[in-house]
Amino acid sequence: MNEAFLKAVPVLENIEAAGYEAYFVGGSVRDYILGKEIADVDIATSAAPEEVKTIFPRTLDVGIEHGTVVVLHNGIPYEITTFRSEAEYLDFRRPSKVQFIRSLEEDLKRRDFTMNAIAMDKEGHLIDPFNGRGAIEEKRICTVGQPAERFTEDALRMMRAVRFFSQLAFEIEKKTYNALASLAHLLENIAVERKLAEFEKLLAGTSRMKALKVIGETGLSKYLPNMSGFQKELMKAEDYNAAELTVDEMWAFLACIFDLDESKAGAFFKSWKLPVKKIKKLLAINKWIRYRAKNKWDAYSLYHAGCISLNAERVLNVIVHEDSSRGIDILVSQYNSLPIKERSDLQLTGDNLMNWFGKPPGPWIKAELEKTEKAVLGGELNNSNESIREWLINCNQKLGKN
Repeated sequence: MNEAFLKAVPVLENIEAAGYEAYFVGGSVRDYILGKEIADVDIATSAAPEEVKTIFPRTLDVGIEHGTVVVLHNGIPYEITTFRSEAEYLDFRRPSKVQFIRSLEEDLKRRDFTMNAIAMDKEGHLIDPFNGRGAIEEKRICTVGQPAERFTEDALRMMRAVRFFSQLAFEIEKKTYNALASLAHLLENIAVERKLAEFEKLLAGTSRMKALKVIGETGLSKYLPNMSGFQKELMKAEDYNAAELTVDEMWAFLACIFDLDESKAGAFFKSWKLPVKKIKKLLAINKWIRYRAKNKWDAYSLYHAGCISLNAERVLNVIVHEDSSRGIDILVSQYNSLPIKERSDLQLTGDNLMNWFGKPPGPWIKAELEKTEKAVLGGELNNSNESIREWLINCNQKLGKN
């Protein structure tokens, strides 16, 4: 058994010693079967939340109304959730009522996909009433029960289906796929923040380009922020080899294939409620992609683009159907050879300028700094305070004579 489970076995044993059932469940069991690294171990139990709290000395109420208590064991937090059934979903996201039960199978029945509806006991034996292991072995994504019921209960499950498709490189079972297309409109009921969480995981997956195609084919894109008009572009995403792009670069890639100018790209990123800092970075990447599409990098453009130049180059390579890493080593070497990489590297300050020329602050300082930057970057001038002083005085003397 995996070490992550072995560390958690005493938690199961303590619950069982108190007279209740307890099992490992969810993504950790799925990833264990897949041989993947396990991040978090979740536990399901027949014990009610208040009963769980009497078993362990250190607990946190993080979702007790839904049956979840966090137990701290040897410094590791474990989410322990009571077996539950769920009443009718009224908002396509949350059940109107949660009822705690004592049946493991009934608890597994409410889960989204068969691969996520597997439990494992402390000896490593699987409890798999919906053949989730078979689905994993066949690399197949299918819902527990009827897809229409699962997606109508919680419309976000449709995004989760395509996210798993991207992450695991599994196929989506036909009935499940058809339900994505017929029920895509239910995504209108889901908050942007929840869509974003699934979409960014999708963008990080190994089969992300195929997943973007699925989003276009099924019409899910119509109900994602500012993507309703780009089904054709999404369906052609598989034509590009973007396997090595980062998530930020994937956002920039989307803005490119959607042919968004700076204003429209800004609106696109904002509609997804991305953080302001991230939006600034994405807009900078797209700005330099547009520059690079018409120009070669020179010292001055590299200086102003900074590390964003690497992001822009990688995305542009993908757009023009080249390997994303083409020319990157040369670009890194070119950047590293710059005499200055930011203004603070320049051996010149506004105070220097005011002292040398006896003038008060004003726009002229910015102009002199920019002029000096260009000269240093162009190799006309050494980046030393004395050299810069002599050069600027000579320049201003010549201007005065003219």
